[in-house]
Amino acid sequence: MSSKSGGAKTSRAQPGITVKGDNRRARFDYELIEKFEAGIELKGSEVKSLRTGHVNLGEAYAAMKGNELFLINSNIPEYREANRFNHEPKRPRRLLLHRKQIDRLSVGILREGLTIVPLKIFFNPRGRVKVDIALARGKKLTDKRETIKARDWNREKSRLLRDRG
Repeated sequence: MSSKSGGAKTSRAQPGITVKGDNRRARFDYELIEKFEAGIELKGSEVKSLRTGHVNLGEAYAAMKGNELFLINSNIPEYREANRFNHEPKRPRRLLLHRKQIDRLSVGILREGLTIVPLKIFFNPRGRVKVDIALARGKKLTDKRETIKARDWNREKSRLLRDRG
């Protein structure tokens, strides 16, 4: 199933990776400069909720608090069977990265005025939850128009090639 229909999809590039949430809007709104793969600190009911495919990264972003990086405003709904041991759906979740990576991200935020955007959340082949994040710069309206124009042209080009033979 595709991520639009809410189901999990297995990555074609890396077998064993199951994508549970995808922030498709991020590639349209931001120019992605550098990508990182981060672990994420979760509670048990959050992992179970992720396994059922419930997550929303649409409004999420990452921010520095002290020397740590947190994923803020990501929505992992409560796991119904967890009863009173449930988690808070929009709580800040700590991202697990190496110190050099955190330093690189903090330099990008403070000096260059960039932002950190989550791209997707997935289970790696070992069953660990990972988050792809990117250091990004916001696109201007004209850049978005160029992206739309290029996407439409590529779609039309593939349609013409498919019809010809």
